[in-house]
Amino acid sequence: MTKGKSAANSGVATERLLGKGLDVGTANLVAATQNPDGSITVKLERNAFLDVKGDVYSKAMLTKLKVPYVMRGESLIVLGEASFELANVFGRETRRPMKDGLIAPSDADALPMIRLIIDQLLGAPSQHGENCYFSVPAPSIDKDNNIIYHQGLFEGMLRSMGYTARAINEGHAVVFSELAESDFSGIGISFGGGMANICVCYKTIPALSFSISRGGDWIDRNVSDTLGIPRSRATHLKERGVDIANPQGREEEAITIFYRNLIQYVLMNIKNRFETTANMPQFHAAVPIVCSGGTAMAKNFIKVFQDECTRIKMPIPIESITLATEPLNSVAKGCLVAAALGDGA
Repeated sequence: MTKGKSAANSGVATERLLGKGLDVGTANLVAATQNPDGSITVKLERNAFLDVKGDVYSKAMLTKLKVPYVMRGESLIVLGEASFELANVFGRETRRPMKDGLIAPSDADALPMIRLIIDQLLGAPSQHGENCYFSVPAPSIDKDNNIIYHQGLFEGMLRSMGYTARAINEGHAVVFSELAESDFSGIGISFGGGMANICVCYKTIPALSFSISRGGDWIDRNVSDTLGIPRSRATHLKERGVDIANPQGREEEAITIFYRNLIQYVLMNIKNRFETTANMPQFHAAVPIVCSGGTAMAKNFIKVFQDECTRIKMPIPIESITLATEPLNSVAKGCLVAAALGDGA
């Protein structure tokens, strides 16, 4: 079983990669842009912000620490990765523009803050009306979520920036990015911060797309509650590197327990959908599965995924289970490939 090349790096002629790709993730925002030489530039920023009192002392502190900020009313707003680092230093929680894969409806600052971050990542269109394909989650099978409202907000935002906005399912984008050598047939899974998105695809056509309301934030929340630590601390522990096949100590054991539960939950739902959904495609060969997203970057994630997949006995033959070439960038690059293939929604 070998790992296929990324379509963004091999299967599609780079001169056809027109427009830009944007992964609108709960934990991270990622933009992919084609360069004149055909290469691809990817920019990533944490999807978070922290408000600080706008007094002279705070301004001096942020300036001394070389922390970039913007003024909003009487507050100083620290955006992206800098906000996460500052929150850890002072034992605070960052504010998140998105929750469970969707824009946070109860936070009036959510949309303006995410707009500032996206402005920094995408920049202005090369010409008015340039295509920007952006990721949206699939409808969730275990939680009510208003995908229409979320999609409409970002379509409006990107239009106001001068782009022609086109939405694509997050799991579908993973297939475009990673499964070119399989004729874009297989299962793409994006393990994000707010949810996991799954797409079963046959020759570029999505046969089944759904999401579940568990992801990296779900792990952080449960580890935080179990260990009695701030959620930002739980996130830091997870992201510093944990071998989920061989955890060391109480903290890593807690992270591993919830990681395994997340993987089991995703696989059981994929199995159930294959067994109960009508008109599923009849694959003539074993099916590749590719995992992407920041949550899939834990050490030995694929090993644990393979072990659990064997244990639950999937109803279809599996050719391979691999990690995306660049797990954090896969969705954004898939959006760019979708633009090249002319596949919009």
